Amino acid sequence: MMEDVEIRDDMVRLGQFLKLAGIGGTGGEVKELIADGLVDVNGEPENRRGRQLHRGDIVTLDGESFRVA
Repeated sequence: MMEDVEIRDDMVRLGQFLKLAGIGGTGGEVKELIADGLVDVNGEPENRRGRQLHRGDIVTLDGESFRVA
């Protein structure tokens, strides 16, 4: 199942997006998830918290997918 997460601007950073999606309550938790290699962007592992995401990108964590909308 895929959940759409609305963003206000044309771009959002991965760390910000995860917080918007309700994943990881704090920046530290989000940083740890990314550093541990648990986050995929468009099917590829991503370890950069500052990775730019655009509408249509898919972020996956623990079998849950979130689309930038």
